[in-house]
Amino acid sequence: MDKESDLIRGTIVFGLRTFGADPLPVQADLEYDPEDPYAVVVAYHSGGGTVRWMFGRDLLADGLLTPSGDGDVIISPADDTSIVIFALSAPDGCAVLEASAQELAEFLDRTYDVVPAGSEQEWFDFDQEMAKLVTES
Repeated sequence: MDKESDLIRGTIVFGLRTFGADPLPVQADLEYDPEDPYAVVVAYHSGGGTVRWMFGRDLLADGLLTPSGDGDVIISPADDTSIVIFALSAPDGCAVLEASAQELAEFLDRTYDVVPAGSEQEWFDFDQEMAKLVTES
Protein backbone atom coordinates (compact mmCIF):
# COMPACT_ATOMS: atom_id res chain seq x y z
CA MET A 1 0.00 0.00 0.00
CA ASP A 2 1.37 3.42 -0.83
CA LYS A 3 2.28 5.72 2.06
CA GLU A 4 -0.08 8.50 0.93
CA SER A 5 -3.09 6.20 1.23
CA ASP A 6 -2.12 5.28 4.81
CA LEU A 7 -2.60 8.85 6.03
CA ILE A 8 -5.74 9.65 8.02
CA ARG A 9 -7.06 13.08 7.06
CA GLY A 10 -9.88 15.32 8.15
CA THR A 11 -10.96 18.93 7.89
CA ILE A 12 -12.51 20.88 10.76
CA VAL A 13 -13.51 24.50 10.98
CA PHE A 14 -12.01 25.93 14.16
CA GLY A 15 -13.08 29.24 15.65
CA LEU A 16 -10.40 31.82 16.41
CA ARG A 17 -11.47 33.52 19.62
CA THR A 18 -11.22 37.29 19.59
CA PHE A 19 -12.12 39.85 22.22
CA GLY A 20 -15.64 41.23 21.96
CA ALA A 21 -16.62 39.30 18.86
CA ASP A 22 -17.78 35.88 17.77
CA PRO A 23 -15.01 33.42 16.90
CA LEU A 24 -13.67 33.81 13.37
CA PRO A 25 -13.78 30.62 11.26
CA VAL A 26 -10.42 29.05 10.46
CA GLN A 27 -10.29 25.93 8.30
CA ALA A 28 -7.86 23.33 9.59
CA ASP A 29 -6.67 20.11 8.00
CA LEU A 30 -5.83 17.31 10.40
CA GLU A 31 -3.43 14.55 9.43
CA TYR A 32 -2.29 11.37 11.13
CA ASP A 33 0.51 9.25 9.73
CA PRO A 34 0.81 5.73 11.16
CA GLU A 35 4.58 5.95 10.56
CA ASP A 36 4.62 8.74 13.17
CA PRO A 37 2.03 7.15 15.46
CA TYR A 38 2.43 9.51 18.39
CA ALA A 39 1.61 12.73 16.53
CA VAL A 40 -1.25 14.57 14.87
CA VAL A 41 -0.55 17.51 12.56
CA VAL A 42 -3.04 20.36 12.31
CA ALA A 43 -2.61 22.85 9.46
CA TYR A 44 -4.54 26.07 10.12
CA HIS A 45 -5.36 28.08 7.00
CA SER A 46 -5.51 31.81 7.65
CA GLY A 47 -5.06 34.78 5.40
CA GLY A 48 -2.67 33.82 2.66
CA GLY A 49 -0.81 31.14 4.53
CA THR A 50 -0.88 27.94 6.51
CA VAL A 51 0.38 27.45 10.03
CA ARG A 52 1.22 23.86 10.98
CA TRP A 53 1.21 22.59 14.53
CA MET A 54 2.12 19.10 15.67
CA PHE A 55 0.42 17.71 18.79
CA GLY A 56 0.84 14.46 20.60
CA ARG A 57 -2.13 12.22 19.79
CA ASP A 58 -2.44 11.51 23.53
CA LEU A 59 -2.50 15.24 24.28
CA LEU A 60 -5.34 15.76 21.83
CA ALA A 61 -7.28 12.80 23.25
CA ASP A 62 -6.70 13.88 26.87
CA GLY A 63 -7.69 17.46 26.04
CA LEU A 64 -11.15 16.29 25.04
CA LEU A 65 -11.75 15.28 28.66
CA THR A 66 -9.56 17.40 30.92
CA PRO A 67 -7.15 20.35 30.66
CA SER A 68 -3.95 18.94 29.18
CA GLY A 69 -0.61 20.21 28.00
CA ASP A 70 1.98 22.60 29.22
CA GLY A 71 3.70 25.61 27.74
CA ASP A 72 3.14 26.13 24.02
CA VAL A 73 0.07 23.91 23.67
CA ILE A 74 -2.80 23.58 26.11
CA ILE A 75 -5.95 21.72 25.07
CA SER A 76 -9.03 21.56 27.29
CA PRO A 77 -12.78 21.15 27.20
CA ALA A 78 -14.72 24.41 27.38
CA ASP A 79 -17.50 25.05 29.88
CA ASP A 80 -19.71 23.89 27.01
CA THR A 81 -18.26 20.37 26.69
CA SER A 82 -19.23 20.17 23.02
CA ILE A 83 -16.30 22.54 22.42
CA VAL A 84 -12.56 21.99 22.93
CA ILE A 85 -10.22 24.94 23.46
CA PHE A 86 -6.70 25.12 22.00
CA ALA A 87 -4.35 27.71 23.50
CA LEU A 88 -1.31 27.94 21.22
CA SER A 89 1.74 30.02 21.99
CA ALA A 90 4.78 30.67 19.79
CA PRO A 91 7.53 33.30 19.65
CA ASP A 92 5.55 35.13 16.93
CA GLY A 93 2.34 35.29 18.97
CA CYS A 94 -0.45 33.28 20.48
CA ALA A 95 -3.96 32.21 19.58
CA VAL A 96 -6.94 30.67 21.28
CA LEU A 97 -9.08 28.50 19.04
CA GLU A 98 -12.10 26.31 19.59
CA ALA A 99 -13.31 23.22 17.77
CA SER A 100 -16.11 20.69 17.92
CA ALA A 101 -15.32 17.97 20.45
CA GLN A 102 -17.37 15.50 18.41
CA GLU A 103 -15.47 16.18 15.18
CA LEU A 104 -12.12 15.86 16.96
CA ALA A 105 -13.23 12.63 18.65
CA GLU A 106 -14.38 11.20 15.30
CA PHE A 107 -10.99 12.01 13.76
CA LEU A 108 -9.17 10.43 16.71
CA ASP A 109 -11.39 7.34 16.48
CA ARG A 110 -10.28 6.89 12.88
CA THR A 111 -6.63 7.05 13.99
CA TYR A 112 -7.26 4.45 16.71
CA ASP A 113 -8.89 2.17 14.12
CA VAL A 114 -5.51 2.09 12.34
CA VAL A 115 -3.13 2.31 15.33
CA PRO A 116 -4.84 1.27 18.56
CA ALA A 117 -3.90 3.14 21.73
CA GLY A 118 -0.92 1.47 23.38
CA SER A 119 0.36 -0.14 20.17
CA GLU A 120 2.22 2.92 18.85
CA GLN A 121 5.65 1.39 19.53
CA GLU A 122 4.83 -1.39 17.06
CA TRP A 123 4.42 1.20 14.31
CA PHE A 124 7.35 3.45 15.20
CA ASP A 125 10.69 2.68 13.54
CA PHE A 126 13.21 4.11 16.01
CA ASP A 127 16.21 3.28 13.79
CA GLN A 128 14.65 5.05 10.81
CA GLU A 129 13.93 8.16 12.91
CA MET A 130 17.49 8.20 14.27
CA ALA A 131 18.85 7.89 10.72
CA LYS A 132 16.77 10.94 9.72
CA LEU A 133 18.25 12.96 12.58
CA VAL A 134 21.80 12.02 11.66
CA THR A 135 21.15 12.83 7.97
CA GLU A 136 19.58 16.22 8.80
CA SER A 137 22.48 17.29 11.05
